[in-house]
Amino acid sequence: MFELNDTIVALATPPGRGGIGVIRLSGPGSLQILQELVAGDDFHPEPNVLTLRSLIDPATNETLDRALVCYFKAPHSFTGEDVVELHCHGSPILLRAIIDVTLTLDARMATPGEFSLRAVANGRMKLSEAEAIRDLVDAQTDAAARQATRQMKGEISHALQPLQDELLKIIVRLESSLEFVEDDLPLIEQDHLIASLRDLRSECDRMASTFSRGRLLRDGIRVTLIGRPNVGKSSLFNGLLGHARAIVTDIPGTTRDSITESMGVDGVPLIVTDTAGLRVSTDQIEAIGVDRTRREAADSDLLIVVIDGSESLTEEDHQVLSEAVNRRYIIALNKSDLGGFSATRITDDPSSIVSVSAKTATGLDRLRAAILEPFTNGNANGEGLLITNARHHDLLTRTIDAIRSSENLLLDRASEEIILVGLLNALRYLGEITGETTSDEILGKIFSTFCIGK
Repeated sequence: MFELNDTIVALATPPGRGGIGVIRLSGPGSLQILQELVAGDDFHPEPNVLTLRSLIDPATNETLDRALVCYFKAPHSFTGEDVVELHCHGSPILLRAIIDVTLTLDARMATPGEFSLRAVANGRMKLSEAEAIRDLVDAQTDAAARQATRQMKGEISHALQPLQDELLKIIVRLESSLEFVEDDLPLIEQDHLIASLRDLRSECDRMASTFSRGRLLRDGIRVTLIGRPNVGKSSLFNGLLGHARAIVTDIPGTTRDSITESMGVDGVPLIVTDTAGLRVSTDQIEAIGVDRTRREAADSDLLIVVIDGSESLTEEDHQVLSEAVNRRYIIALNKSDLGGFSATRITDDPSSIVSVSAKTATGLDRLRAAILEPFTNGNANGEGLLITNARHHDLLTRTIDAIRSSENLLLDRASEEIILVGLLNALRYLGEITGETTSDEILGKIFSTFCIGK
């Protein structure tokens, strides 16, 4: 297991200038370091109470800051260890100096996610709850934040506990039959076990099926606008965002590079990219922009093919449409305020076309809804707990396969020893979601994605 006997320190607030910067220490030496910082061995802070004190550099007796300090006594702290928080003035130079002093007092810099790792190791939270803290920090919309908060409160582990308990009951019954030959499974009990396994598999499948919506809340949809020059891609991009982010002129080829911005639609994060117009160009800079457009299009989840609805289709329009073949895309028929031609002249599927006007904002709401439709079927937010983590979804899928394997073996009247292999694997997979059976290597990879102060 990881080394948990030393004292770690890190900045818990974002780097940079601010009104307040919070330094957090965790470990057996936290209280002693606090006492040395306030130059008072007789300082015995009341746990969970903020106290205003002067922070002193013990080496020089120089006052570093006047700060609010708080001591959280083990095991009643975030990490389950003695924890100290120093609420200082938010000067990066000052905060760095105070951290440097704690390092001379036998603390060491925390690694990414180490505070949360210690909380999991000390039983203060489940692994799935710690991962939800990271998701809450990274949440891009209110809906994503609400879902992360639900998971942080332990809803995933609460939902999995009955499944683990039921699996254990089945495993114990099969092990009993294996140990005592005279205790063979009667046919009626075998049918009961098969029904129980089917119920378990069904519940795991129900949870796993929420991942498609959950992933949208967490990761969002990458959307790229493509089209020939001067069809209004940048104007449409600004209209979707609700502010003027991209430069717009009547000069074809104004956009030379890709511009990406994030926005939220019905709780789903969208990562929207405006691109250079697709055309053959002898201009070296524009040619680079066109190449980047194709790369952005290749990496996107959805293409918005923008066409000038006030003009007849050009050869360049047909070329852009060919770029979208075999990709998920919708067509934005722009400049609808100027009149135009029949949509059937573009495609045989009029449902893939949305008439819009970037100038008057007509049709923008329909376009936003059309962006979500292929991914949500009209249900973006969803109700109840959603699986948002790909690791959790993978482990649930493995659990389903393992239970199905044992279920089939039960039907074939295989020996209990063989049937138990799948069930024990299923129990281990569920434990990996909440952290009970997760290896140190996997834990290291998970917490390396956290910020230092968490």
